[in-house]
Amino acid sequence: MLVRIRSKEGTFRLEVDPNEDMLTLGTKIAKQLELTDYNSLGISDTPTNTTVPIVNLNGKTILELGIKHGDLLFVTFKEPTLETDGSNTIQTDSKATSSNLSVRQDPVDELLEKQDGLIKRDKDPKFCKHSANGMCDYCMPLEPYDQGYLTEKGIKHMSFHAYLKSINKANKQLNELNSKFIPPLEEPDFRVKTNCSGGHAPWPEGICTKCQPGAVTLALQQYRMVDHVEFSVSDLINNFINFWRKSGLQRFGYLYGRYEPYPDVPLGVKAVVEAIYEPPQEGEVDGLTLTLPWEEENLVDEVAAACGLVKVGMIYTDLADDGTSKGKVICKRHIDSYFLTSQECCFSAAMQNKHPLCTKWSASGKFGSRFVTCVVSGNKSGDIDVTAYQVSNTGAAMVSADIIEASVDPNIMRVKESTPERYVPEVFYKYKNKYGVNVQESAKPCFPVEYLLVNVTHGFPFNPSPLFTSPVQFPIANRPEFDDQDFGILYRHLGLKDSGNVHVNSVSDFQLLTFIKKTQILSDDDFAALARLATSHEEKDAKQLALSSGWQTLVTILRESDHPSTNGGRLAYPGGSSSSSSSSRASAPEWSCRHCTFANKGHTTICEMCALPRD
Repeated sequence: MLVRIRSKEGTFRLEVDPNEDMLTLGTKIAKQLELTDYNSLGISDTPTNTTVPIVNLNGKTILELGIKHGDLLFVTFKEPTLETDGSNTIQTDSKATSSNLSVRQDPVDELLEKQDGLIKRDKDPKFCKHSANGMCDYCMPLEPYDQGYLTEKGIKHMSFHAYLKSINKANKQLNELNSKFIPPLEEPDFRVKTNCSGGHAPWPEGICTKCQPGAVTLALQQYRMVDHVEFSVSDLINNFINFWRKSGLQRFGYLYGRYEPYPDVPLGVKAVVEAIYEPPQEGEVDGLTLTLPWEEENLVDEVAAACGLVKVGMIYTDLADDGTSKGKVICKRHIDSYFLTSQECCFSAAMQNKHPLCTKWSASGKFGSRFVTCVVSGNKSGDIDVTAYQVSNTGAAMVSADIIEASVDPNIMRVKESTPERYVPEVFYKYKNKYGVNVQESAKPCFPVEYLLVNVTHGFPFNPSPLFTSPVQFPIANRPEFDDQDFGILYRHLGLKDSGNVHVNSVSDFQLLTFIKKTQILSDDDFAALARLATSHEEKDAKQLALSSGWQTLVTILRESDHPSTNGGRLAYPGGSSSSSSSSRASAPEWSCRHCTFANKGHTTICEMCALPRD
């Protein structure tokens, strides 16, 4: 027979035998509620707080207690706890434990969380009637999410931390009444929940309101995860679009940088781009082909991490010459066409899902993403310009649930049909009709892409201070038609042919670091020293690197590649002795390098091992 069980987790049904012991029923209930045992269960036939511990009913059958088919039983239980230090306990509830997880946040999040973000205002000479030390409604600081201030400053989206403070303030009273911390953020999820406690067969055989995703209403996202994209130096963009200038083909690259506070937006965050890395690709006139992930992706990420950088976004070109020979390009993306195509929007959402933001304010430890999409295209004046976007958290969740797809029209996103493997909830979007009234309309079968986009500003610093300061650009990787990377080019770029010194600025190049990393000559410690030199630009780091065995091995290999000829079974290094040397030079005493103690022969002025000068 069937018995209905109701608890604070919901109502479900169990199939039982009338002759079963009550502890057997308790075992089934505990399994359905995902409890470790039935010792804390209390049961009653009335919806009151008075329940009988089920352990007290040991030895009694279901039939003896008068429980019949279809009866509704009410169950209470205690939340299981996990002991930490003998006195304190941590709740194991999924929403409560998330606040106790050791989530590693970005340093900029740790910094902004400590700030109140209040917007200070001066004394209003017209309305303020108090003294200089007083304060009134006209001059008191504003909250960072104040809508009037944001509208006045032309800020379309509030910052993520301003949004976080607004919902934390709204949930403050709720957290005070509840002993458990309730994380204010929850990632949108439009997939059918598995392991539903509704007592029905799993999807697609069964579904209920508990496991069924709710309807999706598309609207402008109030906040944005990143407020600004700053390119550390304009040469980053120039070097990137030079490929299109030479070949006429489009190009794609990943942005590597760091996150910093953005003072122009209250509690804002900006992505500072220090390097662009172009993965293997096949460019075309009107597009490009990528193979993701590529083999060296983890290696490049390790190089960026050694320099204190992370992958902050991607950039690609969409350029076409206007044919006037004046250096102008066609303006493809504008208000009457599109800003980001539906296919690009799906790709951006997939990349954002791949790079989530770790935060302790979410029940899952993750919320949204700071991965930005930059497009290099023509503006209304025919000049080359950069635009930056993000896909809203709702759009990224819809892509993750596989309920939307690109359409033939670049400005239209299509909603997929439900199948036995994919449940598609109702999707709506709002707009103002010709009478200025907000109208809600079904998004099936399609809706405009603009409902999924979040605009991000971009720019360049007034006083550039880039992380990589090499005066000469090392050849860019994966450009076989224009740039080659080999040991000979590296030898000449480092200036080892003219001088044995380690030039601080010459190694400060992201492309150079990735090439050296690919050779696998340097150990992890030696490469960390090289990356530290490339980012710190300190002479002491250069001397420390020159003494490392890995760097000396690399210098030897570079010299061999630049001077393959031998003399008497020994390589002819620059500054070393040769067969045409005079007898006085051949008989010159040896000298020991004061840096690496290597014994050099002849009148060489540069150490043959570490490439440092004699004096």
